[in-house]
Amino acid sequence: MAVLAPFLVLCAFVLEFHHVEATADTLSCLDSSFCLGELEVIYPGLEIDKCLIVQKDLRKKLTTLWKAPRINFSGADEAKVYVLVMVDPDAPSRNNPKAANWRHWLVVDIQGNALKKGEIEGKTLTEYHPPTPPKKTGLHRYQFMLFEQPPDTSVSLAEKESSSRGKWDLLAFITRFNLGKPVATLQFLTKNYED
Repeated sequence: MAVLAPFLVLCAFVLEFHHVEATADTLSCLDSSFCLGELEVIYPGLEIDKCLIVQKDLRKKLTTLWKAPRINFSGADEAKVYVLVMVDPDAPSRNNPKAANWRHWLVVDIQGNALKKGEIEGKTLTEYHPPTPPKKTGLHRYQFMLFEQPPDTSVSLAEKESSSRGKWDLLAFITRFNLGKPVATLQFLTKNYED
């Protein structure tokens, strides 16, 4: 029985550790695990190279002042082209994502040599729209996914996709152009700056 007690304490600690909820200072394990690769999203006063929650004092700037960020991928192959997607899977809220994968930005034909230097040289299919989570909807995830664009593939939005940013079927888009798994992903969480 004496051996069992330390084991139960260890199990309780491990189970508690794996169920950490996102707070003002921490991300859940699930949110932290989204970020893979060497993708960097660089705003004038905020460099993001790992999953994080945006500090309250930066939220208004992110929503109202800062334009499209610089994107850097040090792992880019200079001979390849890439597709960059930015979505909010929590629109209008994480508890009620009925407009999930609201498309904030979509750029295709991004040259690998430019991407390696933090430049986006490509064709914009959806202009950048800053994070604008509605009031009292809690934290929203803003996800960046970078895909290798298959050679000689012209990536575009269907007419129906072009007419609305909300309820975008990201999986269908990925499948239609054989994009496969992203080579790098990054996300940050933020909420309305007035909350």
